Amino acid sequence: MSIQVPGSATSSILVVDDDEVLRSRLRRAFERRGFLVFCADGFDAAMVCLQHQSPMFAVLDLKMPGKSGIELLVELRRLSPETKTIVLTGYGSIANAVDAIKLGAINYVTKPADADQILAAFESQVIEVESDFSPPSLAQAEWEHIQRVLADCEGNISAASEVLDIPRRTLQRKLKKMLP
Repeated sequence: MSIQVPGSATSSILVVDDDEVLRSRLRRAFERRGFLVFCADGFDAAMVCLQHQSPMFAVLDLKMPGKSGIELLVELRRLSPETKTIVLTGYGSIANAVDAIKLGAINYVTKPADADQILAAFESQVIEVESDFSPPSLAQAEWEHIQRVLADCEGNISAASEVLDIPRRTLQRKLKKMLP
């Protein structure tokens, strides 16, 4: 468990990530931008920090050993409800990031991320998330992709089939089917 508290600054930010390289890179970048930075390597270290500090901003990794970033987000909202929180997520866990938004995070950023991307996410916060969010089915995602490619090819089925790397007749059969 490690917590790092550098000198004073005007805005404070808590960075919680089990990846030491990313955590220290973000710490240096935020310090250069005038932030007072608190770093923690997981849930327990973050909770110790939150007992003594109420940062203006927080950046939480969703996937960490032990308790997850979702569990930390719940505790952060309880202990410091005014803290604006961004969640970091690796590829493939966007659904978890959406859950974090529902629990009070203002946005999410996919890894790898730098300080500028994170600060931009604080500025362009997600306003509202549908409570009944469900990802599209595979058939629906395929249909939408085909339609985008077909639109890019200006309706030319031969060109679209080349881009999609499927036979022209297969594409024609798929287009004859109704939207899934």
